[in-house]
Amino acid sequence: MSKFMDLKPIVSPKSIAIIGASDNPQKVGNVILKNNIDSGFPGEIYPVNINSTGTIMGLKSYRSVLDIPGNIDLAIIAIPAMAVPKALDECGRAKVKGAVVVSGGFAEVGLNDLQDQLVRTARKYNMPVIGPNCLGVTDPRSRVDTLFLPTYKIDKPGVGGVSFAAQSGAVGSSVLDMINNEGFGLARFFSYGNAAVVDEADILNFLADDEATKVVVFYIEGVKRGKEFVEVAKRASKKKPVVVIKGGMTVAGSAAAHSHTASMAGSAEAYSAVFRQFGLIEAKDIRDMLNFAKIFDTQPLTQGSRVAVITNGGGTGVLATDALYNNGLVMAELSDATKKALRKIMPPIVNIRLPLDMAGDADDVRFAGALELISKDENVDAVMAISLFQTPGADSRVAATLIHYGTTMKKPLVVVSMGGTYTKAHKAMIESGGVPVYDSPGDAAESIAALVRYSRYKHEKD
Repeated sequence: MSKFMDLKPIVSPKSIAIIGASDNPQKVGNVILKNNIDSGFPGEIYPVNINSTGTIMGLKSYRSVLDIPGNIDLAIIAIPAMAVPKALDECGRAKVKGAVVVSGGFAEVGLNDLQDQLVRTARKYNMPVIGPNCLGVTDPRSRVDTLFLPTYKIDKPGVGGVSFAAQSGAVGSSVLDMINNEGFGLARFFSYGNAAVVDEADILNFLADDEATKVVVFYIEGVKRGKEFVEVAKRASKKKPVVVIKGGMTVAGSAAAHSHTASMAGSAEAYSAVFRQFGLIEAKDIRDMLNFAKIFDTQPLTQGSRVAVITNGGGTGVLATDALYNNGLVMAELSDATKKALRKIMPPIVNIRLPLDMAGDADDVRFAGALELISKDENVDAVMAISLFQTPGADSRVAATLIHYGTTMKKPLVVVSMGGTYTKAHKAMIESGGVPVYDSPGDAAESIAALVRYSRYKHEKD
């Protein structure tokens, strides 16, 4: 077997066999089959069930993959654990190119011998296998979906540039559900469970070279092949941002990780040191992970730490100032020319200094004027625009202005907006336009700091 496995047949199959497909809506195989039909998977779908009577959900079915007349790129296996090795062996004999084993009941419950049998079978046929004990993959481009989650229970994101991989199916499904509400789209999704055959190094190696992936986001509980993972991480981070959240950083968390996916979590300090050394962006929690993903997905890199803050609420400007310095950033100092130009377009009550409090009646004209001038100031590396949509002047025109500058400026722009229903509607509008919006100045500053750290690392390595 090669050092890293080819995952293309798994994420972009032209034909799939669902082993364990069923007409019974209570069965996992029923959900997986229905999801692929509903998603409009364009290739051949072959339901497989040992008790098949001819059709399942209106499709011709088979008792074994060996009975299928066509070529099979991907087999999705959703049957009791004890039957998996035999089914996988049949996949090998049928020359299936890859498999996802969603079935649980292997090393994570102490059945190491059964998992070893699965691994031996995969290696015998040089077959990439994701799992067992996983959700598998979903890919909005190829429209393959091995997840056994009913579509009405999850908001699956559209096509985008962020790829997400997780050992944990629970974390993976939750994040997948959240991505759709964070204003960015999905490139690839991997839930790889016990990582018996395909592991973190394989997945990161694939995503590093994947043209559809702009940003890699990883939730890991442990690494099986440390040397290979470090090798790939070093290469991947030179090409694109890799955001990592590590589960099992405490002693108790490490024990929970082992019982969850049979993963040896390892030293928290060692992982953090590797992340820092090779330019991976470490997130403390899922909120950070999503915050970092959306700034890397939408905004240009910057090595500079000088941030200009504009706001229509003075108190939030104070909070933003604290947030910048707490994250190793600094408030920019505007040039005299910019200050002079701002003085001409701002009301007399506005003090021309950063953070720039444009007053509570600031409208789209005031926001546009400030952004036009500040974005061109050579003393400014990034901009944080705080828009409180509760104020009289802040409406959809302000949102449109923020979208315009956030997508045309050559410097990063992030938006902070806090509030209820009206604010959330405008937040969704801005993010759908390709500009990241944060719920607090702290979240925004932390994300800018992550962008700066990665930008500096990449510049050093280029």
